Amino acid sequence: MPDRSSPPEEVMPGPLVILLIGIVVVVGMIIVLRVNAFIALITAAMVVSLLSAGELGEKISRVAEAFGSSAGQIGIVIAMAAVIGKCLMDSGAADRIVRSFLKVLGEKNANVALMGSGFVLAVPVFFDTVFYLLVPLARSLWRSTRHNYVLYVTAIGCGAAITHTLVPPTPGPLVMAENLGIDLGVMILMGLLIGLPTALVGLLVCRMMNRLFDIPMRPYSGEVEPEPLADDELPPLWLSLLPIILPVILISANTVTETLVSDQLKAAMENGKALDWLGMAAMLGDPNLALLLSAAIAMWTLVRKRSLTLRELAQTTETALMSGGVIILITAGGGAFGAMLRESGVKEAIEGSVNMEGGNVGMVMLLLGFGVAAVMKVAQGSSTVSMITTSSMIAAMGLSSQALGFHPVYLALAIGCGSLVGSWMNDSGFWIVARMSGFTEVETLKLWTTLLVIVAVVGLVFTLAFAWLIPLAG
Repeated sequence: MPDRSSPPEEVMPGPLVILLIGIVVVVGMIIVLRVNAFIALITAAMVVSLLSAGELGEKISRVAEAFGSSAGQIGIVIAMAAVIGKCLMDSGAADRIVRSFLKVLGEKNANVALMGSGFVLAVPVFFDTVFYLLVPLARSLWRSTRHNYVLYVTAIGCGAAITHTLVPPTPGPLVMAENLGIDLGVMILMGLLIGLPTALVGLLVCRMMNRLFDIPMRPYSGEVEPEPLADDELPPLWLSLLPIILPVILISANTVTETLVSDQLKAAMENGKALDWLGMAAMLGDPNLALLLSAAIAMWTLVRKRSLTLRELAQTTETALMSGGVIILITAGGGAFGAMLRESGVKEAIEGSVNMEGGNVGMVMLLLGFGVAAVMKVAQGSSTVSMITTSSMIAAMGLSSQALGFHPVYLALAIGCGSLVGSWMNDSGFWIVARMSGFTEVETLKLWTTLLVIVAVVGLVFTLAFAWLIPLAG
């Protein structure tokens, strides 16, 4: 006779099955049900948590705790980056950076200037906004030259797309760094190191496309383009660049200081026998403080150049924070999803089924991260959601530098490159490029979608090469 007094054992699906269910929930809700990405991610986190082992009463609360932890780690940085981007646009600082590029490089190298402007501005400013800002310049250049319109438009988009997916504090790279445990300074430096040569190759591809597709500029239907600001109404170049460069310098300096300071000097600072330079660098290089200082400079520039009242400044920052709030919700939801995958035991299941000591594990993971991110991008359209979801799943595997054979920053960069693949009709960026440039849908598929696939593969090749030549593991 069976013992009916004992409670029935709880039967749970395997970790890999739970992972598959989580992916289906995210993709199905976003694609089929057209649900907001945050709701899809937090729902998937709860589903994964309910299917995983643990006390029944704690299965929902641990999702909330993971969400709060993720929001606490990246919320301030994303909010301040949104404020910086808005102030750069409204103060004319972004316009000053673009005009300075054009002045230095000249009209003959306008494509380089436009790509450089997109590359720099997309670090603190969202891709959509950068494209809105720069396309009128491409149209203006075409009016004066009557050629190279395709080159100007694709150069803008290529430069902006690369830093949008590789360099923090843009939300996607920022969350990837957090999910994979990568120092933010390392992520910034390596993102730039991979992004720059990728952009240069991308520019060559833009020039090739310009020769293959002779598409003239088409006028907007019934729309009047705004008059540009006079040069004396714009802030100086150094002040325009300061909110962008300052956090990069502070965060990177903290990373470099931690690497270069000797153990003897560290011990002396800890014992109070030497000035605590390491502590000062850690404080100033904390991303939250670095971005807050940059936001303060950007707001001061806006007030100074546009003579805003405090009430008007508050309205401007509120608009920026509202747009940033949506990104914070999505990124924190992705963090909760990743945390619940770790709770499900995905790491142990994968370690048990795959030989993590093999010499090719690292390169296989780079290709896997790229491929999964590409599939997620094609499926639901958002590069940011693709980066967040893919890095959350990869992070749940708990792969160390020793297992990979290189620093996990390369894994993040491979995922970022993969998230460029497949910009088509379900991607808001696709429609922004099409509508703002005046391209038809077919032209945009031929130009924009193809360009990003090539750039993504080039970025992956550079990532693979750097991971092999400069593994940074240790």
